[in-house]
Amino acid sequence: MAVNVMDTLRERGFVKQTVYEEELYEKLGKESVPFYIGFDPTADSLHVGHFMQLIAMHHMQKAGHRPIVLIGGGTAMVGDPSGRTDMRSMMTKETIRHNVECFKKQMSRFVDFEGENAAIVVDNGDWLLNLNYIDFLREVGTHFSVNKMLTAECFKQRLERGLSFLEFNYMLMQSYDFLVLYKKYGCVLELGGDDQWSNMLGGVDLIRRKEQTPVYAMTFTLLTTSDGKKMGKTAKGAVWLDENKTTPYEFYQYWRNIADDDVEKCMKLLTFLPVSEIEALCANRDERINKAKERLAYELTKEVHGEEKANLAQSQAQAAFGGSDAELLTKEVSDVVTIVDAMVATGVAKSKGEARRLIEQGGVSVDDSKVTDANAPIPAKEFVLHKGKKVHLKVVVK
Repeated sequence: MAVNVMDTLRERGFVKQTVYEEELYEKLGKESVPFYIGFDPTADSLHVGHFMQLIAMHHMQKAGHRPIVLIGGGTAMVGDPSGRTDMRSMMTKETIRHNVECFKKQMSRFVDFEGENAAIVVDNGDWLLNLNYIDFLREVGTHFSVNKMLTAECFKQRLERGLSFLEFNYMLMQSYDFLVLYKKYGCVLELGGDDQWSNMLGGVDLIRRKEQTPVYAMTFTLLTTSDGKKMGKTAKGAVWLDENKTTPYEFYQYWRNIADDDVEKCMKLLTFLPVSEIEALCANRDERINKAKERLAYELTKEVHGEEKANLAQSQAQAAFGGSDAELLTKEVSDVVTIVDAMVATGVAKSKGEARRLIEQGGVSVDDSKVTDANAPIPAKEFVLHKGKKVHLKVVVK
């Protein structure tokens, strides 16, 4: 292992906090370290918030370390209070099982499930759902101080609004997960977002007390915009990795439209381009940054949806926003007031009735926003009209 993966992760801006950093650095440099990242199966697709974890997992596996994907099938039936102001709704086992299958498919683009260092997927429902409560309290509960737990950030912010005992157990369960993975797979490192820090420390502490053995935790910077908001949210909701929830074109456009100040950070965290190339692309904060944004959007769409769909999304965007390769047509129309008028005038719909039906069925978008109101006015004198996944027109109103 020539380059220590922690250097790679640091250089690209991943690392936020670690415990026993020097020990961990040394370990990562000289042996293969089994590590795990937890994923909550609360939807049937991963979203941009998970994206960074997948990329980190890829860097780790490439450097010779073995990924364990922990699906929170048991903890999802409780709900994690971290970063939440409300309580999560509980899920059925069937829903969780279905979501796990969807996750695996998406993860296989980033993580290798075959060959040397093959990643494995485990579900904490396998050990949490059949736990004997008294045994659990004796084995795990005795090692946790309530006073100390109440100082954890994830609990502090919920105390005023009310924290259920159900959620209070979450830290113990996540810590127990680490203990089980240590015993079953020799897992000695937990990775995750920085909002998980308190839970992760709980696991490190539990194993060091019970097993008298060194284990480690490392958190990643959260994927936020330069003004501190969580990335991956649009007016329509989350940006998903599933093309049926967020089309490759919408996905491309999301990254193409991020703020200038976020481009370099996203390129380092989410693409595999060399850091020197990224710094060169982002050296100028004038109109040349748009080239970097296009490259970012293309690389990420290729990573998630493959080259063919990335090429199509790129050519659609270029044609729509003044590019040359006319994957999209430009139509000039006059006397249009509503989206329905524009659809009829451009020939996207044969009649106003058909146009309204298409809007009601959710098949029409303007620029990056789905049209939900059949009486919606046109947003500007120039806009891009999308019908389904195949029809994309630039509309110019004279």
